[in-house]
Amino acid sequence: MSRKNIDMVNGPLFKNVITYTIPIILTGVLQLLFNAADLIIVGRFCGSVSVAAVGATGSITNLIVNLFVGLSVGAGVTVAQAIGANDHKKTHRAVHTAIPIALVGGVILTIVGICFSETFLIWMGTPENVLPLSALYMKIYFAGVIFIMIYNFCSSILRAAGDTKSPLIFLTLAGIINVGLNVIFVTVLHLNVAGVALATTISQGVSAFLVVIALIKRDDSCQLHFSQLRFYKDEFLQMIKIGLPAGIQGSLFSISNVVIQSSINTFGDVFMSGNAAALNIEGFMFVALNAFHQTTLNFTGQNIGARNYRRAKNVFLVCLGSVFVIGLMVSLGVLFSGKFLLEIYLPNAPEAVEYGLLRLKWLCLSYCLLGMMDVSGGGLRGMGVSLAPMIISVVGVCGVRIGWIYTIFQIPEFHLPQYIYLSYTVSWGITFVAQTVTYFITYNKKKKLKQ
Repeated sequence: MSRKNIDMVNGPLFKNVITYTIPIILTGVLQLLFNAADLIIVGRFCGSVSVAAVGATGSITNLIVNLFVGLSVGAGVTVAQAIGANDHKKTHRAVHTAIPIALVGGVILTIVGICFSETFLIWMGTPENVLPLSALYMKIYFAGVIFIMIYNFCSSILRAAGDTKSPLIFLTLAGIINVGLNVIFVTVLHLNVAGVALATTISQGVSAFLVVIALIKRDDSCQLHFSQLRFYKDEFLQMIKIGLPAGIQGSLFSISNVVIQSSINTFGDVFMSGNAAALNIEGFMFVALNAFHQTTLNFTGQNIGARNYRRAKNVFLVCLGSVFVIGLMVSLGVLFSGKFLLEIYLPNAPEAVEYGLLRLKWLCLSYCLLGMMDVSGGGLRGMGVSLAPMIISVVGVCGVRIGWIYTIFQIPEFHLPQYIYLSYTVSWGITFVAQTVTYFITYNKKKKLKQ
């Protein structure tokens, strides 16, 4: 086994989980720094309207992209289970099926994103003074979305094989390039949001190139050969079975967020900019917790492939406890430093900073529930079960949030931003409980089948 690869099936579980997860957290932080650098630089050199323009694109781009990115979850689980079962042929076929899915998905997303960006933003009620900049940012973003697809699928393969360090190294290099190009395009060439979008696209192209090279250079069954890329039927169907529900879930999550963003837009561009900055800060909390979802997913996948059910359950419990503790620590840190962090994004907008603080105060401490919800979903998908967590999440997250916006939020005394934010906490708690119950029911069924 390569020194970069973590042994998921043998060895000390807690140590291996933490060693595996830390690079994922750092990788996620670097990915967020792409957007953070965009917001910070436009906030300092272009004003709060440009910050609102970039922030307004997040929920709609996630809605469009998440369906295909969800398929990378299916690719990762398929590869992880094949590695755990020591099935080299299946591993090879899974790797060479995943890449064509990424390429086809990238082409589709590029066409849809470029053609309909402005239409989607109008549907969301984006203010007229923000709309042109938001549409321009989205079109440039989608011109390079194929790089995002390639990076996500290739990274899923590497992580399924136990390598979380390589994606971190590649994204570090890309992040440095992104920040440098941001400064040049915005402060020297004065390209405003077009400059930050272009910088992000170029840096993502670099990370995609590097992760492909990493797969080509491997010396195991995950090694990439361009001549053998094709849709292998069994592996393709398994990826669709696991990944499509995950993608649909991600897109439906984004639909609920689009509804919420549309409600937020009604409070004006100053509120939007404060909310966008706070949301970006929360993103760093999210990746710290969501990393344990990926860990649970791949550790469970390999151990289920190896038919080591007891260790698979221990993976779930260790990740659940870890995400709870880290969630509390990160939440408290953000609460205490919230004003300082927001002023980095919005140095000359005290009213927007106050709006951002309002969001952080209402959401930070409940982020533990989000992390625990993600771990329970990762455990189910690692066992090859994807439809159940999709249904639970659609009802528990999307249904609750959308229902909340069209009922409780419409009551005059509750038509306030804090009651929008409360819908997140309620939906996370309901979904976590339902998924955890489903996890143990599924686990017990699979264990009995083994016997």
